[in-house]
Amino acid sequence: MTTTEPARTLQQPTLRLTRRDFPAGFQFGVATSAYQIEGATREDGRGDSIWDTFCREPGRISDGTGGDVACDHYHRWPEDLDLIRSLGVDAYRFSVAWPRVVPTGSGAVNAAGLDFYERLVDGMLERGLRPYATLYHWDLPQPLQDAGGWDNRDTAYRFAEYARAVAERLGNRVASYATLNEPWCSSILSYQIGEHAPGLRDRRAALSAAHHLLLGHGEAIKVLREVVPGVEAGIVLNLNPMYPASQSPEDLKVARQADGEFNRWFLDPILKGEYPADIWENYGADVPPVLAGDLDTIRQPLDFMGVNYYSRGYVSAEGQVKPVGAEYTEMGWEVYPQGLTDLLVRLNTEYTVPPMFITENGAAYPDTLSGESIHDEQRLNYFASHLEAVRQATVQGVDVRGYFAWSLMDNFEWAHGYSKRFGLVYVDYGDQQRTMKDSARAYQALASSEAPAS
Repeated sequence: MTTTEPARTLQQPTLRLTRRDFPAGFQFGVATSAYQIEGATREDGRGDSIWDTFCREPGRISDGTGGDVACDHYHRWPEDLDLIRSLGVDAYRFSVAWPRVVPTGSGAVNAAGLDFYERLVDGMLERGLRPYATLYHWDLPQPLQDAGGWDNRDTAYRFAEYARAVAERLGNRVASYATLNEPWCSSILSYQIGEHAPGLRDRRAALSAAHHLLLGHGEAIKVLREVVPGVEAGIVLNLNPMYPASQSPEDLKVARQADGEFNRWFLDPILKGEYPADIWENYGADVPPVLAGDLDTIRQPLDFMGVNYYSRGYVSAEGQVKPVGAEYTEMGWEVYPQGLTDLLVRLNTEYTVPPMFITENGAAYPDTLSGESIHDEQRLNYFASHLEAVRQATVQGVDVRGYFAWSLMDNFEWAHGYSKRFGLVYVDYGDQQRTMKDSARAYQALASSEAPAS
């Protein structure tokens, strides 16, 4: 004898917000980057990037993997765009792989690489998605690294040439161009801390790389304005508000220095045309060679600034400390949504800042596929609290124009390989099956809700 279990009514996961909680015209989107999802690293003329090289070096990636296949997006992009469209979002933030467009970093342009991005952008437009392109998400062509990488001033000018090649092909079909993603990561984390490619541990080289990245940003902004007049152009920074563990003079001093090294070292030259004097003095002989006119180039007018926020810093004179009772993601990052509100209000108060977008925000948790479902309640709560933090900033008068969830789908998480999952969508790396998590369905409900009257 068999029995049939009565059907259960599944409750739609919710973020407790609708479009009406945000300003008219607010853009909701999802984000990815080329090396993390594309795969096809040896197809259609693509050259090696520093991440291809880094992944081949034993011990660099926690699970010994690389981006050779990743999410196979290079071949599966039509179904991935269909997936994005099904989420009801307005926009898709993606990055262009420099070694796919200019395989050696300078010189000949690879038409097949540009063809791919043209198909991708056209596919977005056909589906009613606004394309938000990032020109550099860390995949420097290896030949340029062989010539010194971002420590070599010439790389800034090669970047501007690459930006021209992309802009001339894609033009104003792209709604928004960001020059760089997270220059702190591609300089300090990569040249000083050594966790990311090229894996160096040299503070002088890191500060030189940071300056040349910002110089390349300024040169690329000028190119974008020349080639695509009227296009939205800006930059994306990862910013961590730094909180002292106490109000002691020692803790306050350490927090100010940490803020200077992580945040102001990039914000000040871009928005003020100067490096922070206190941090410049602290760096001593390691400060970068700044030539006449460099800071004017770096301080280009911006149409927007992208803010990537994941957590805060909580520091004392004894170093990084953990607040009592705090919640953490699988990356070991504290869940602190108030930090996002505080950060946005601070930027709006202390700087003359252009309109801002939250270009990345998300969390890694250990997801388990159960049948056709992934019940990722922690991630859902993370998004709910951080979207509310953005809303609170807009209520306080901060001009935030959009929010991009990181990330569309699970992918190659840099030095962590495939061991950390940030996606709204679960990826089975064996058969490349995509499965929406509860957080994706909740984001879908938000994106599909009624917008406020303009």
